[in-house]
Amino acid sequence: MTAHEPARAFDFFGLFGETEKAQPSANAVAYDIAFQGLDDGKLEQTLQDASNSWRLRLDAPGSGVGLARRVVADYPRITDALWASGYYNATVRASVAGVYVSPDGKGAEASAAAAERYRGSALAPVVFEVDPGPLFKLRHVVVYDSRTNAPIDPALFPRKAFDLDADDPARAAALRARESEWIDQLRDKSYPLAKVVSTRPVIFHNEHAMDVALTIDPGPKAGVGAVELSGSPGVDPAVIRSFIYLEEGEPYSPKKLADTRKSVARIEALGGVKVEDGAHLDKNGNLPILVETSERKRHAIGASAMFSNINGPSLRTYWVDRNLFGGAERLRFDLEGGLAYYNNSASFVSFPELKASNLVGAARLSFLKPALWGSRNDLLLDAAAVRERTVYYWAAYGNFNGAIRHRFSDTTSLQAGLEIEGGQFFDVYGLHDYSLLGFPISGTYDSTDNALAPTRGMRVNARVAPYVKALPHGVGMVESKGQASAYYALDEDAWYILAGRVAAGSIVGAPVEAVPANRRFFAGGGGSVRGYRYRSISPENGFGWPTGGLSLFEASAEARLKVTQNIGIVPFLDAGAAFSTPWPDFGSTMRFAAGLGLRYYTGIGPIRLDVATPLNPRPTDSRIALFIGIGESF
Repeated sequence: MTAHEPARAFDFFGLFGETEKAQPSANAVAYDIAFQGLDDGKLEQTLQDASNSWRLRLDAPGSGVGLARRVVADYPRITDALWASGYYNATVRASVAGVYVSPDGKGAEASAAAAERYRGSALAPVVFEVDPGPLFKLRHVVVYDSRTNAPIDPALFPRKAFDLDADDPARAAALRARESEWIDQLRDKSYPLAKVVSTRPVIFHNEHAMDVALTIDPGPKAGVGAVELSGSPGVDPAVIRSFIYLEEGEPYSPKKLADTRKSVARIEALGGVKVEDGAHLDKNGNLPILVETSERKRHAIGASAMFSNINGPSLRTYWVDRNLFGGAERLRFDLEGGLAYYNNSASFVSFPELKASNLVGAARLSFLKPALWGSRNDLLLDAAAVRERTVYYWAAYGNFNGAIRHRFSDTTSLQAGLEIEGGQFFDVYGLHDYSLLGFPISGTYDSTDNALAPTRGMRVNARVAPYVKALPHGVGMVESKGQASAYYALDEDAWYILAGRVAAGSIVGAPVEAVPANRRFFAGGGGSVRGYRYRSISPENGFGWPTGGLSLFEASAEARLKVTQNIGIVPFLDAGAAFSTPWPDFGSTMRFAAGLGLRYYTGIGPIRLDVATPLNPRPTDSRIALFIGIGESF
């Protein structure tokens, strides 16, 4: 072992509470180090982080002189750490091998000689004796305007911006946090170049208090300037600009920049998006905005699997081209499949025979052309072939949708288009051929902060689709659906979130037996009323056989609670029903379910495991339902 080779003790990464220590060596003066006089474990950790002697304790110096110098050099580091923590009357004494050494180096030779006597036989003791004294309080803070050298205009800040709690500690980190808050508040008021010019603390040792005189330069009030793009040469700049909703000259706001980053990031051809302030104001007094993007890999494939003891197994795979012609056009093919079964069991208890008649699934092809001719209009084309079966019906059909979507802002859009669907279904009313020709209109509002795991904001989706009898076997009706969900974080780090969802639907203009079975309303399943089988909550035909409904109501409430950074629990309550009338009839039986979920949070979203039980089950309902998937339930 050399003098520079660390000697380590085996402690299973500190699981047994033992700090790693060096081992005695003939080639080095190994030592043990301790901080005495501290009752605050957090303060002790702060001093350890500041001390080179502590950080290098496993890398012993080659001589006692080296150890003494290491300890002497720690005096200013530890003192600065104590002051930064609000202990301005603190005292520190250090000893090496029982010999005190002072900040100016007195005693270093004697302590070095004493430490040499431990070479090769034991660890030389190094002790820092700390008397932190009282914790100082932040008493008064006066903020000056650098332009006038007078107190800054309080109208620039929220009403309670400068209020201090009598127990606020005079810690450097706390003061820096307040400085950052004041600068952020000025930026929110359209002063993007605001900065702290100087900070002058005054310590009152006898009063255990600190007063601070802070000078801030607010800079000029500014608007949003020209937006400059960089990066992503393979994507048409006009497409990127169509997702930027900043107007030159409008008041500057950091939130608008954050919204811009979020909006541009919706372009699937792009990977990273960075939105920054320009360095200087332009001739109009506006601040240029720099948007830097990077491209994602053009092609991607993916697959996922899901299993529920209520719904059975399913597999999904997809292929996508994110930039088909250089204008961020997205072409995507999805294929999903699963197993259906004939019995009327409430649970998926066994796999049916693997044959064509038991297979369900869908093949979907979608095309998105964003920013038609550089506008905020997007072209959406979707085609699908679907085969589905529940206990109560089976259906096979093809569907085509074409629509134009207009984006009013990064949160709000409206689209209208044409839909054609045709196929066959079999249910309690018999075998039917059908066709639909419709003109759906839908709107979306989404202010949430995350697609898979939102913590704040709202989502609202609404769709109205009139269908006309223009094709053979045509059905005339008006179908309406809507859903709203809200998310509220109880803490700044979003460890505790309340989430709620309400959904409703209605079909008017056709009797239930004429409406295609796959268009009727059913409730139940992993995204509906957990605890009940998929699409099993329905009106009946008078003989106990579900028919599907002409209207729907669903509601869910969850508390999403993190236990650690990566693990969370989610108690939830669901309610819902489908109704035989065109409008929800709350005099009918609503179904309720409650449960507990487990979440494992990953970089791509939470992995979800929900266990639910019906609160007012029917005789055929399973008592326990298990759902596994990726992403939150809503």
